[in-house]
Amino acid sequence: MRGGAEDAGPMKLFTYWRSQAGFRVRVAMRLKNLPMEKVSFDLLKGDQFDPEYLKINPMGAVPALIDEEGAPPLVQSLAILEYLEEKYPNPPLLPKDLHARAHARALSQMVAMDAHPLIVPRVRKYLEEELHLDESTRLRWMSHWLGKSSEAVEQTLANDPRTGTYCLGEQVTIADLCIVAHFTTIKLFGRGDPAAYPTAARIVENCMKLDAFTSEHPMRQPDAPKS
Repeated sequence: MRGGAEDAGPMKLFTYWRSQAGFRVRVAMRLKNLPMEKVSFDLLKGDQFDPEYLKINPMGAVPALIDEEGAPPLVQSLAILEYLEEKYPNPPLLPKDLHARAHARALSQMVAMDAHPLIVPRVRKYLEEELHLDESTRLRWMSHWLGKSSEAVEQTLANDPRTGTYCLGEQVTIADLCIVAHFTTIKLFGRGDPAAYPTAARIVENCMKLDAFTSEHPMRQPDAPKS
């Protein structure tokens, strides 16, 4: 098992500037100093449904990662994060303590599995085109699910003695990657007030002092809008 990326070639990462899931993986790769070649898709235009890409990810979603030439593609951001952690364990993104590892995964899943899937472009498109919900109703839908998960995250962090500079003490974990991506989405869509979640907001602020987070921020991606 390799502990770093010194002997690793560039990995091909299929992503989208505003994708929460893509943001999580990009930050992890930066933290682990893994070289990546980004392939940007416009999810709003439906690039992800190109037949050639569907061979890579039949869900028609990002991210997808090809670790090395000829290797099977990896899909689903949390699975990709676990893969990177096992193959490139330094610096670690999961604590050694079993309870702490479960806690980091739980915080990650609160946003990555319980909220994010309900607001992705394919869901918003279905709400619009199949259920004929107007824009204000769709925005209420987004606000509801983003808010519910934010409240759960805030209560969990505020009531847990392990919470420190980051979600688990002084070590950045996958929980921080997922929570920063979640609250960045809230800010981009204008769907909540970070001040309502002071513990989470403080952790996000601390993470954004690190180059891996700032360099991979959605608005700093090459396919992000210029204004």
